[in-house]
This record gives sequence, C-alpha cells and structure tokens, in this order.
Amino acid sequence: MDAERDSARKDMPGRLLRLLSLLQSRREWSGAELAERLGVTGRTVRRDIDRLRALDYPVESTTGTAGGYRLASGRNLPPLLLDDEEAIAVALGLVTAAGGSVAGIEDSSMRALAKLERVLPARLRPRLAALGGAAEAIPARGAPRVDPGVLAVLASCCRDRQPLIFDYLSRAGEPSARRVEPHHLVTLQGRWYLIAYDPGRADWRTFRVDRIGSPVPAHGRFAPRDLPAPDAAAYLTRSLAAAAYRYSARLAVGLGAEELRVRLFAHVPGEIEPRGREACTVRLSAESAELVAQYVAALTALDADVTLEDASEEVIARLRGLRSRLPEEESSG
Repeated sequence: MDAERDSARKDMPGRLLRLLSLLQSRREWSGAELAERLGVTGRTVRRDIDRLRALDYPVESTTGTAGGYRLASGRNLPPLLLDDEEAIAVALGLVTAAGGSVAGIEDSSMRALAKLERVLPARLRPRLAALGGAAEAIPARGAPRVDPGVLAVLASCCRDRQPLIFDYLSRAGEPSARRVEPHHLVTLQGRWYLIAYDPGRADWRTFRVDRIGSPVPAHGRFAPRDLPAPDAAAYLTRSLAAAAYRYSARLAVGLGAEELRVRLFAHVPGEIEPRGREACTVRLSAESAELVAQYVAALTALDADVTLEDASEEVIARLRGLRSRLPEEESSG
C-alpha cells in the first residue's frame, strides 16, 4: 500500500497540483468552479478529489445546491514528504521570517504560515507554540513584538473572508471591542497593520496588530468591499500620512517628490506633497518629538535647499540642541 502511494505521488499530474493549489487558496470551491478553472468535466474533478483523498489530503465535501469542496484540517499532515520534526522546523522558520528577521519576505511568509496553520495537526500546535515562545526574531528597530498566533488568525480571516472580533487599544490606551471585515495584512518598517472595514463605523480602519488582543473568527462570511486605494499598501501609506500626531513639522524641499522618496533612507512619518518638478512640501507627524527632529535632520542633510516652515516647539528645541552640539568649524587663518 505504501509503495502504491509513493508511486502515485511521483506520477501525480500537474492538474492535481493545480487542484490542490486552488483548494489551498480559498476556503471553499464549488465543483463547477473547479471544473472551469481546470478545464475539465465535473466527473474528472470528482475523480481527482478522490485521488487527493487517497493521498491523505483532507478534502471535505460541502452541502448545497451545487455541492463543493474544501481542504480541512486533518488528523495527519498531508503528504508533503515532511515528518513532524520537519513540519515544526518549517512552521518555526515562517514565524521567524514573518516576525521581520528576514527582510523582504514577511508578507510571503505570513501567507505560507496561514496555509500551513490550516492543516497542521492538533498534536503539533503546542510544540510550535513552545518553540515560538523560546525563539527570538529581531524585528526592525523599535518595532514591537507581535504574537505569531494572532497573525495566523488574522491572515486566515483575511483569506477566508470571515468577520473578526477582537479587543483593541487605541493610541491613547483606550480599550474597545471591534467587529470588522478583515481585508489585508501589511507590514511596514517592522510593524504589522490590519486593514479592515468596520461596519459599526461605516468606514475603513487601520489597526496595529500589536494592539489587537484575543482575536476570534465570527460566524458567517462577508462579500469583499472595494478598498478606496489601488492596493492595501497604498491605503496604509495614505492612512498613516493623514493621521495627526502630537508633534509635527513642515518643510519646503528643493527636490521633486519622487526624487526625494528615492534618496531618503526610509518611509517618512507623514506626507510628501509635490510642488512642481523640483520642489515638494514634507509634512512630518509622530508621537515622538525626537523622531520628528531626526527626520528633519535627515532632510536637511540632503544636497538640496530645505526650509523649516513650521514645527512644534518641542521639535524646534531639539533642533536647536542639535545645532549647539554641532558647531561650525572655525576656518583657520
């Protein structure tokens, strides 16, 4: 029997791999949808589903007028040619990458973790949690640590279009209970953000994941809404730029907006507004006067004309202190 399964795995056609990929990408598919995507008949889909089941993939049939299929959590791992130790190692690697220790692959790692979490046997979950608590990922500087279990729940709800209930702490530390329609997870400078529609407030909202507590999927499904931006990353950037924080500064810079973005070392906490091909206005805003002053200093270090048009008193005081600690070198006679 084992030899027959090994042979079947080696001979698995590309269509079965495409079918498996479709089942992993969405919570539920109708037989007609799968047949259309694969370019085969419904009978062929049913036969291929039986082949996946014979290979230990936990494919469930769903009830309804047309019937459907979904990939469920199984008693055993699907035949990924991984034993328990290898599965834990892969999951832990994804958790570490999602935590920001490997730059550039956080989003991909989060999607992969959501897929693996869905089919990971219950007996392995405590071991993953224990290893995750003992391991340490170094995120971007100053970024808070995020619970990978929370990220996995949020990612699953985004993928499955499932409402989400959680506790949330505002920037001022005020608690609230939220029920939202999660759209996307985005990471920026080591911080994770959830983009979601809040029906109770009839508007889109951005939530810092490190401030989310006790997330629980709610019953039912929701129809996805159109995001008021080209994509989730663009929405997050606009949302953060439009937010008003305690300390601020406004500067006129003698560079075009796009050129300035290229030359800066990081995304600015605020807005960059174009003022022609060779000029722009930069509005900085943050909860830290020191952070605003750091970005003002970074802008003035560029090879361009920079004018400080307005700033909070605390920011100006820090800039004066910086100037006093960096006196101009006296010219030798």
